[in-house]
This record gives sequence, structure tokens and C-alpha cells, in this order.
Amino acid sequence: MLLLALVIGVLTALAGLLLKWLIHQVEYLLTHQFSITGANWLYLVYPVVGILLTGLFVRYVVRDDIGHGITKILYAIARKKSFIKTHNTWTSVVASGITIGFGGSVGAEAPIVLTGSAIGSNLGQLFRLDSKKMMLLVGCGAAGAVSGIFKAPIAGLVFTLEVLMIDFTLGSLLPLLVSCVTAAAVTFAISGSDNLFEFHLTHAFAIERMPAYILLGVFCGFISLYFTRVMNWLEDQFRRLGGPWKRFFVASPILSVLIFLFPSLYGEGYGMIRLLLNGKGIEDWNQVLEGSFFYGVPHLLLFYLAGIIVFKVFATTATNSGGGCGGTFAPSLFLGCVSGFLFASLWNLLPGNTILLPENNFSLLGMAGLMSGVMHAPLTGIFLIAELTGGYGLFLPLMIVAVCAYLTIIIFEPHSIYTMRLARKGELVTHNKDHAILTLMSMDSVIEKYEEHLHPDDDLGEVVRQISSSERDIFPVVDDAGKLLAVLVLDRVRHVMFRTELYHRLHVSELMSPCAARITTNDAMDVVVAAFDRTKAWTLPVVDATGMFVGFIRRSHVFAMYRTMMQDLSEE
Repeated sequence: MLLLALVIGVLTALAGLLLKWLIHQVEYLLTHQFSITGANWLYLVYPVVGILLTGLFVRYVVRDDIGHGITKILYAIARKKSFIKTHNTWTSVVASGITIGFGGSVGAEAPIVLTGSAIGSNLGQLFRLDSKKMMLLVGCGAAGAVSGIFKAPIAGLVFTLEVLMIDFTLGSLLPLLVSCVTAAAVTFAISGSDNLFEFHLTHAFAIERMPAYILLGVFCGFISLYFTRVMNWLEDQFRRLGGPWKRFFVASPILSVLIFLFPSLYGEGYGMIRLLLNGKGIEDWNQVLEGSFFYGVPHLLLFYLAGIIVFKVFATTATNSGGGCGGTFAPSLFLGCVSGFLFASLWNLLPGNTILLPENNFSLLGMAGLMSGVMHAPLTGIFLIAELTGGYGLFLPLMIVAVCAYLTIIIFEPHSIYTMRLARKGELVTHNKDHAILTLMSMDSVIEKYEEHLHPDDDLGEVVRQISSSERDIFPVVDDAGKLLAVLVLDRVRHVMFRTELYHRLHVSELMSPCAARITTNDAMDVVVAAFDRTKAWTLPVVDATGMFVGFIRRSHVFAMYRTMMQDLSEE
């Protein structure tokens, strides 16, 4: 496992470097001659072309959905025994490279995390490992991807434990650490030892700013809530449009117009983050306005930044829904940096204010706050921002802002942007061992299929015939179409089954019993267990969405499998 973790670390680091290089080359080729003193009309064209090319690549080359990378990983862990398709080891790199290089307002990190997890999954499949080791290798791939692309090994480890919810045990810790350290080392060796975002601390932590840190955390929590809620609403609206071409023709113009008006929305937005983190005054920060209608009007800077906070979620959702490929890592960092800067700037404009806030510091803190809120991962936000920028001198404020943002958003949203859809379907593996095991259990594996059925007009003779040729003690009663009506339990016929004179006089309709409860094939296993607890039954029937009988589930079978999986997950 340690050797495989080492290999995964090397491969994920190389994949991340390749993706970053591809994005940089495409973006430089398209935009290096753009004017900085006015609007550039090609901003209306490039994003549309990028989404179109990505959509054609996905539809005619990949022929599979490769969006929502981290949600896909969580689903694979919960429902597919950590099996991820082979093409995911490279297709996300190509698709997201095209999307972001042409201006798609998304991040490269979620696609590279999916790529890393796919590398881990496919190595596990190659060596025919069991599901527990497969899950760990998927986690190693994700940890290595975050560690490599951000040069942040601690954040890679914490991300896997906090977001993917891989169990923290000694057996899982060492392979995850090996992947993180290897990926970071390979990235440092190839691209140099500089941080992704250079940050020079000029204003140290001051206790008098404590109220501002707390309020910034609350502010970031509400921005995270806005981002999460609006993104989900917009995705639902785009999904209702129907086919991919309809979504493309609606989403791509929205994206191109937003980038034309706010050029900072082009791509990942890391250039703007560097400006806000390292700018020494209003002249530096006004460079944010270059290439837009706002250039030369510095007093509109805060209005411009407020517009970015409002419209970033529209640009990100339009990119993905229109056919592009990317994640919400970079948008969270970008939005957090802008939110922190705007918060500090507005604070400093308050009349009679004697405590001024350093905009650079609060831009950094805002990144941790948004990441903590959007991803429901305060530790990831703290360590990632500290490692990304070298801003360890602000570790205590980072903790305050990240925790306050998290505590704010969980009041309204108990699940992160990655997990909410899976949680609603009962398909999310969590650190709760009981819930995790029930989620990992497959409905198909506990259903007993029945070949023979009874009908209400069958007589006692037919019932006795089926009983004599079966070892079962419960039988389904269905109509002519196969829909379940009731059940017939052996105890109901035991007292008459040897009275031959009744074989043609008694019918199933007089002997059958109503079902204590019905399980559907779409129910999660925690629903099944709750039905057993509620009804005190030992056997329950299973039907499909139309009411057609599928089989029975026995309490003893469910709990035997539960115990087996508990033993597997508990082993070091």
C-alpha cells in the first residue's frame, strides 16, 4: 500500500503540473495581446468557444459525464465500491484545460482531484484489492492531487479526511501521508519552491481586531450560503432546459457577457488574488479594473468587487451547466479573497472608526472563510491558506474566521456543496460508522428473489404445492400484472394445510395478510433498517417504483452483512 501510495503521489503531481501548464499556455496564447485600458470584445467569444469545444469533447470522445468531480468521488465510494472509470485518469485534465484556458470561470482543482482518485482506483483494480483498500487508494489520489497542485501536503491530508471522509486510522494515515509528501516534493522539484500565492505579512495579529475577525467569519458564512444556494438553484434551472444544446445556447452567452463586463471572472482568477494579497495601495489594487469598462474610474473599485461577489456564482454555474468542466475550489478562493478585501475596505470607510483593517490580511482570511463555508471544511481552509501563502503569522485569525464561517453556514445548510445532493438520497458515506456501513451496503445484495408467486384466486392446494417445494416461510401474493397485493405467511395455513377436503374450498384471498411495510428498490439501507425497527417484522417485501414485486429482505440477512462490513471497516 505504501508503494502504491508513492506511485499515486508521483502520477497525481505530474497530472496537476500538466493541467496547470495547459491552462497557462492556452490563456496566454489567447489574451497576452489584450488591451488594459478598455474593454476587449474577444471576451464575448472565447468562453463560448471553450465551452463548445469541451462539450464536443465530452459528448463525442468521452461519451460520459465528467462534471462534479468531488461529488463523483463520494458517489463512487458510497455506491460503486470505489470503482472509477479508467478514462477519468485523463479526460478531466483535457476538458478542464480547454474550459479554463478559454475563460471558463471555474477551477482546475476538482478535475485534478477526480483524476488523482481515478489513478488510485485504477491501480487498486489492477491489483484486485478489496473495497477497503480501494477506498484508501482513492483517498490517496485525492490527497496527492490537492497536495501537488497547491504545494500543500498538510491541506491534502486534511482535505481527504474532512471532505471525502476517509477514516482517520493508523492504517490509513501512513499511505495518505506518503501520497501527500510525494506529490508536493515532485511539484516543488519541477516548478520551484515558491508558494502558489506570495504573501508578505506587514501587519501582525492584533487583539483589538478580534471583533472584525469574528464579523468577517460571519460575513464569509453568509457569502458561502449565497454561493451554495444560488448555485444549486441555477443548476436546477439549467437542468430543466433539457438537452445539452439548449443549455449551451442559454449558458454560454451569460458567461461571455459576465466576463466581458467583469474580466476578472476570466479563468481561475488567481491573478486578481495575487493583486489583492500583495498590493501596497490603491494604485496597485486599481489594476483589477484593467481591461474593463471600469478602467480609469478608481472610485468604482468597491462597486466592481461587489459585482464580482454577486455574479461569480452565475459565471461558475453557467460554465459547468453549458458544457464546460471545472470545480468550485478556485471560485471559493477567488470569492473569499474579494470578500475579505471588500469587508476590510468598507470597515475602514466607517465614520469615526479608529481601528483600521489591513486589506491584504483580510483578503487572505476571507479565502479561508469562504473555503470553510462552501466546503464545510474549516481545517482544510485553515491549513490550505496557511500553506498556499506562507501566512502562518495569521494562524489564529485564520482559525477564528474559518470556524465562524462554518458555524454560520451550518445553521442553514447541514451539508457542503459537494455532499448535499448525495445526502438527500442517502448515498453519502460519513464518519458515523453505523451510517457509513448502511450507505456502503447494496440493496441488491440483500434481496432474495422469488420465482413463484401466489394469486388471490389460487386455492389451498396450490399453496401446499408451493410450500412443499420451497424452504421459505413467506410468499408474495400478486395480481395478474405482477404488482404486490399482500403476503401469505406459513403460520396462517399451518392449521389447515393437511386438511385435503379444504384444498379446493379455501383460497389465498382468505389466507393472505397485509404487508407490515413495503421497501422500494430505491430506498437507502438506513430506511430499510428503520422499517424493520418500526414494524418488528423479520421479513419485508421489496417492490420497484411501479409496485411490481421484486423479492424479500430478511432482517437476519441484513444484520449478518452489517456485522461482516463492520469487521472489515474496523480492521487496521
